Amino acid sequence: MTLHEFEDISNKIRPKLLTVARNFNSATGGADDADDIAQETLVTLWQLSEKGYPIRDAEALAVKITKNTCVAHYRKARIRQQPMNGLDFEGGMAASAIVDDEDSARMAESIIGSLTQAQQMCLKMRNEDGLSLDEIAAVTGKPKASVKTTISVARKQMLEQLKRML
Repeated sequence: MTLHEFEDISNKIRPKLLTVARNFNSATGGADDADDIAQETLVTLWQLSEKGYPIRDAEALAVKITKNTCVAHYRKARIRQQPMNGLDFEGGMAASAIVDDEDSARMAESIIGSLTQAQQMCLKMRNEDGLSLDEIAAVTGKPKASVKTTISVARKQMLEQLKRML
């Protein structure tokens, strides 16, 4: 397609592209400018013709590109920020994932809170601080076998409580 042919086609179909974009934006409450969407569509159509894409019906293809562009703009706007119960959740992570993470943290706190102080201390030193059994035994003053048993019993209790919660 030559530049002159493209100009003729774009002048002919631009009003239809604007109508499609305006109708989509009014139906979805989108704030995007219909002129920008139509322009983006025409740029895409030109790039396709430059790459040698066979264009049988330029108007039909342009309408399809316009619809896809409208949907892409709509989705991008919806991902940026979605309020949920008065809270704003940033895009990139679904709101449900954030809520799930918070629920998991509360559940973990509840389960760990039900353990004895000795069990909590040994688990913290082992899992968070990365200490070996020998190092934990030296810190607590308990035999290594006792530390190992304490950690094992604590993990077993946590697993049982988790199974009951789920």
